[in-house]
Amino acid sequence: MRRREFITLVSGAAAAWPLAARAQQTAKVSRVGILSPAASETAATLTAFRQAIRDLGYIEGQTIALDFRLSKGIMGALPALAAELVRIPVNVIVTDSTSGTLDAFAATRTIPIVMGASGGDPVALGLAKSLSRPGGNVTGTQLLTGLSDKRLQLLKQAFPGAQRVAVLANPTGAISVSEMPKAEMAASRIGLRLVSLAASTPAELRALAPAALSGSDGLLVMPDAMFWNNRATIIGVASKARVPAVYPEREYADDGGLIAYGPNVPAHFRLAAGYVDRILRGANPGDLPINATSQFDFVVNLRTAHALGLALPPDFVSAANEVIE
Repeated sequence: MRRREFITLVSGAAAAWPLAARAQQTAKVSRVGILSPAASETAATLTAFRQAIRDLGYIEGQTIALDFRLSKGIMGALPALAAELVRIPVNVIVTDSTSGTLDAFAATRTIPIVMGASGGDPVALGLAKSLSRPGGNVTGTQLLTGLSDKRLQLLKQAFPGAQRVAVLANPTGAISVSEMPKAEMAASRIGLRLVSLAASTPAELRALAPAALSGSDGLLVMPDAMFWNNRATIIGVASKARVPAVYPEREYADDGGLIAYGPNVPAHFRLAAGYVDRILRGANPGDLPINATSQFDFVVNLRTAHALGLALPPDFVSAANEVIE
């Protein structure tokens, strides 16, 4: 081989090595899309997911990239955001609501979808063939629903004289639609009459006046991602109306709500990180069982009770697993 040809060959190979190295490095960075109605990446749920991903050994920007698509409480924006994640494309999509899961599923049947916080029955919703073996591209954690009975019981225990309870529901939300009949049955069993309040957008929530709770002895708030993101508005209405309220997640009580009972949603997102890890390592989402965390919160905010001039039975307070004083 001539010297000039040898130098050209070696030079070409040397130039190709950095390109190959960069390609290998790029291949190691997995892209995970986060589809959420949250207003910020610092939401407790997303922070929990991020920390769990780090605990599993991933480094953002080096071995994993998180692509956040947040609708800031506008549920109607989720389909377009899901489509954006599909176009990137990401390796996995993590969803933060039942609506988000359905929107992601409508956008792709090939990219794995991990439910971080989705209520309802995935099988009944057509997302999976069974909980033990989903069979498609959707797996993850299922938020236990059907807890309106328990929340109404807690309200009645705390305030035995309660007779009329307002229920805040999202008429466009899958959980609210499925929960209302159960809540009505539970209310009739314990001598409560329910009055429905509807809000399907943040603007409708902001339009709710304390007068809407006039004549009510309590307020039951249905689980809903849009409600969770706008919980300060809901808590404010209940506080101004001086009506005791029971909420579906602990963050409501942390932010000034009176009583919260329900599954710990950040715990669901920590579990979701484990699903993402297994899928990125080659697991088939259709083979990963859909599970629900057993971690529940029952939080009582005594500070709020005192501010509203409400006295809670001592045995009721002692039954809570956390009391805010």
